[in-house]
Amino acid sequence: MFRSYIALIHHPVVDRTGREVTSSVTSLDMHDLARAARTYGIRGTFVVHPSAVQRRFVAHVTGHFVSGAGRRAHPERGETLDMQLNVVPDLDGAIEAIEAREGEKPLLVGTSAREGDGATGYGEMGALLRGGARPGLILFGTSWGLTPGVMDHLDFRLPPLRGREVSGYNHLSVRAAAAVILDRLFGDRETPEAAAAESFEEGARP
Repeated sequence: MFRSYIALIHHPVVDRTGREVTSSVTSLDMHDLARAARTYGIRGTFVVHPSAVQRRFVAHVTGHFVSGAGRRAHPERGETLDMQLNVVPDLDGAIEAIEAREGEKPLLVGTSAREGDGATGYGEMGALLRGGARPGLILFGTSWGLTPGVMDHLDFRLPPLRGREVSGYNHLSVRAAAAVILDRLFGDRETPEAAAAESFEEGARP
């Protein structure tokens, strides 16, 4: 496994007007991010939520698949959630847990659908994270994304995902965006088809 982790942030995030809000946990996000993380060799998935009620909901859902009836019906799902999922009240809790395991604080890597200056390309960022000199924590914001305050504390920011056709619409679900980003950073690039796609992607960037 790589020395990398992901965090699904429910607070602080922004709504469509840019106001700071707290979003609700959905079970689909938990399942899909944990499965994607395990597929791409990520060491752990953090669900970040300040509400004790919401954290108990996460524990209830995961408990069904880790040790309840769901484990018998879907053993791989239970195993994945047991291996991957950690629930913390804030981002500092995730950082502290990683530091305790890895012996140093992780690099903070942020994602956003919004354009901005100073983004680090996927090829460069992937090489850095796969190299493992420092642990990494990739943040995925729910609702309409991470707040400016969180973005200001990042060590690296990734470019937004976008299609080849400029439609003016760019709002993937966090599950879809996370899967694409993890594949770009940690996916197999050894096949000729993958290498050609990556070369096109790098050349297409302004």
